[in-house]
Amino acid sequence: MEFSGDNNSGTHVLLFPFPTSGHIIPLLDLANHLINHSLKLTILVTPLVLPLIEPIQEIHPSDSIQTLVLSVPETPPGSNFATRVRATSKLYDPIIDWFHTHPSPPVAIISDFFLGWTLQLACRLGVRRIAFWPSGAFTCLVMSYTWSNVEEIFSKSDENTLVTFNNIPNTPEYPRLQVCTLSSQYKKGDSDWEFLRDGLLDNVKSWGTLFNTCREIEGLYIDQVKKEMGHDRVWAVGPLLNVVGPCYSQRGGLSAMPHDEVMTWLDDKVDDSVVYVCFGSRSILTRQQTAALATSLERSGVNFVWCLRIQKVMDDNEEEEDDPITKEYENRIANRGLIIKGWAPQLAILKHRAVGIFLTHCGWNSILEGISSKVLMLTWPMGADQFIGEELLVNELKVGIKACEGGSQVELTQILCDSIGGARSQKERMRKLHDGVAKAVQEGGSSSQDFHVFVKQLCQLPSKKPSICNKGGPK
Repeated sequence: MEFSGDNNSGTHVLLFPFPTSGHIIPLLDLANHLINHSLKLTILVTPLVLPLIEPIQEIHPSDSIQTLVLSVPETPPGSNFATRVRATSKLYDPIIDWFHTHPSPPVAIISDFFLGWTLQLACRLGVRRIAFWPSGAFTCLVMSYTWSNVEEIFSKSDENTLVTFNNIPNTPEYPRLQVCTLSSQYKKGDSDWEFLRDGLLDNVKSWGTLFNTCREIEGLYIDQVKKEMGHDRVWAVGPLLNVVGPCYSQRGGLSAMPHDEVMTWLDDKVDDSVVYVCFGSRSILTRQQTAALATSLERSGVNFVWCLRIQKVMDDNEEEEDDPITKEYENRIANRGLIIKGWAPQLAILKHRAVGIFLTHCGWNSILEGISSKVLMLTWPMGADQFIGEELLVNELKVGIKACEGGSQVELTQILCDSIGGARSQKERMRKLHDGVAKAVQEGGSSSQDFHVFVKQLCQLPSKKPSICNKGGPK
């Protein structure tokens, strides 16, 4: 998105991402666009993820972007997700202290949807809170319904019981097991889980909502979110993957294989002949799944790039099991298979002319990168909101094909063969979707227009320093 002529230099905004890479990087890409609108930003980060901020700091002057580095209290080993989310609320008082000593404090807080407690913080400070969803509107609607009805949904013992989402256009339904693996862990009366639930339900009460999506992907669902929230301060400004994400993945020392080496390997392959296999930064295959997938890739005869992370399992003697990807295997597939053990320049790989298929875990960032690269997606969701992503790709948009689910037995030989040479209807729909999404982020496109409207309303917010607040934070 290109912008010029903005006069918003007095507008200061605090950005508060959830401290994991899959949530931070989209918010940093959002930050890049906000800076291009001449806004001044402060990004709240923890020391552990501070290196993720370096790429955007390198491309913008220091007076445009500052960091507020605060440490989240450590949680006991093995703590559940709700406990870790609640630990972030311990930053309530430090943020208030920072706010009241700042010569020009923010007019708004843009915070990740997992940080719903920041709505109370914003109200206490007398500023607006905008909920940022690195994922899409479909996921928002599913999560909103699920957490509003979590006790009823999970009161049934059968994991295959169908859950019908009457609040979503086309009334999708799928097994309770796949609704949202996070909500299945909810424990009524547990203070941490009640805190998480309250925060997620508070998202709908925020002054505004930003989605990393566009109308061309989720128009029906964006309109439904507006209906449920009762106002139009809902902006779809994605896909946000133009600057910071690629910079980060290609930075020296972070990629497990030099970028040029990967591109040179792909250059030798014909168009649309390569399957790219990656399951994101957090999903990890078991050794059994890895071995089975390796067999399927070898038997299929397809060209492939595999970004590989393997679950480490120790035996009774505390010795690591043998790596299922042996030197012998790598030698056998050397001419048509490239294995990257670690971080890979995913967007650059997907956009290469040789790549035509993406075997993915259906994380939202991967979904957007797949659509933006015009590749057919084979779906293998593992958990979290990935089954929601699969539902959107396969049954709603019809641009994906189910390949595997969770811990299912792996046998993908035939689907890999068929997807390279077939799936014409899905590929044609993907082509049309890709073209629409590409126009959305151009000047005058739906996402560009939403961004302009959002910034205009943001810059109309009053800039004032509120009176001293009570402390204590959310309970």
